[in-house]
Amino acid sequence: MEFTERARGSLLGGALGDALGWPIEFMHLDSIRRHHGDAGLTDLADAGRGGQVTDDTQMTLFTAEGLLRGGRREDLHAAYRRWFRTQRMNGPVASPDGWLAAQEFLYASRAPGNACMTGVVLDYRDAVPFGQEGPVNPHSKGCGTVMRSAPFGLAGLGPEEAFRRAADAAQLTHGHPTGYLAAGAFAALIERVAAGLPLRAALDATLAQLAAVPSHAETTEALRRAVRVAAEGPGTAEGVERVGMGWIAEECLAVAVYAALAAPDARSALVLSVNHSGDSDSTGAVCGNLVGALYGLSGLPADWCALVEGREVLLQVADDLAAHARGDRAALGDRYPLPVR
Repeated sequence: MEFTERARGSLLGGALGDALGWPIEFMHLDSIRRHHGDAGLTDLADAGRGGQVTDDTQMTLFTAEGLLRGGRREDLHAAYRRWFRTQRMNGPVASPDGWLAAQEFLYASRAPGNACMTGVVLDYRDAVPFGQEGPVNPHSKGCGTVMRSAPFGLAGLGPEEAFRRAADAAQLTHGHPTGYLAAGAFAALIERVAAGLPLRAALDATLAQLAAVPSHAETTEALRRAVRVAAEGPGTAEGVERVGMGWIAEECLAVAVYAALAAPDARSALVLSVNHSGDSDSTGAVCGNLVGALYGLSGLPADWCALVEGREVLLQVADDLAAHARGDRAALGDRYPLPVR
C-alpha cells in the first residue's frame, strides 16, 4: 500500500472517529445504549449532526499546516494561534493567513479543550527536557495533546524525530510529562504504521522507544494495559472502560490502541472506540488516525467518508503531507506560505 493512501486514511479516519464520537461525548454508556440500542451508536448516518467534526480534527489540520509552513516549534505555535482565531470568528477574513484559514467549516467552536485554548494564547515559550514539567499548564495531561498529533507521523520525519517534535509541540499547551510523552508515542506509532509496519510490531517498537525516556511509566502502563485487555477476546465497551475513559492523554491513546487491536476492521474499531462513558470524540479521532494509517483510505467505511465534514480539505492536506515527506515542496503551491526568517 502506498504511503499517500495511508496518509489519506489517517487524516480522514481521524475525522470519521471524531464525527462519530462527538454526539455521545458527554453521555454515559447506559444512556448511549438507551438511545441507540445495545450496540451503541454504530453508523455515522445516525449521529444526527451531518458528519460535523470538532476541535480534534481542526487542530490536527492546523498541526499539519504548522509542519508545512516551516515545521519549527515556533511555526506550530503560530499555526495553533491561527486555529484559536477560528474559534473566535464567524468566518474567514477577506485575505486569510494561508489556505487553511480560508476554509469556512473550521470556524465552528465545538467544545474545544480548556488547556488548548489557554495554552495557545500565551506567548511562545521554549520546551523543557523530557521528564520535566513544561512551562504551560504544567499539571495538565489532557487528551488534547494526542488528538492533534498524527501529522507528525505523516511528515516523513522518522519515528525518533516524530516523537521528539510531537512531544515538544504538545508542551505548547500541556506541561505534564505524561501529556506530552503520550503525544510523542502516538506520533511515533503513526510513523511506523504508515510506513507499513504491522500494528503489534509498531507498538512494541514504540514501547521500547518510550522506555528510554524519563517519566514514561504512565504512558507505558496504559499501552500495556490496552494490549492485555485486547488479548482477552473480541472488543467490548466494558473492555474499553477497563482501559480508560480517554479524558487524559495516556488513556486516550490506550483506548485507540485497544480498539485497533481488538476489532477486525476499521469500521468496527471506530464503533468500539467511541461507545463508552468517556471522551468519545477524542478516542474516536485518535483511533481513526491509527486505523486509517493501518488500513488506508480504501479500508475506511465509504458511506461515512461521503458524509464527513471537510472531506476534500482533509484529503488535500494528507496529499500535501505526503508530498512534504517526499521532499516535494513544489507540490505545495501557495497553500503554505513559509515564515520570514
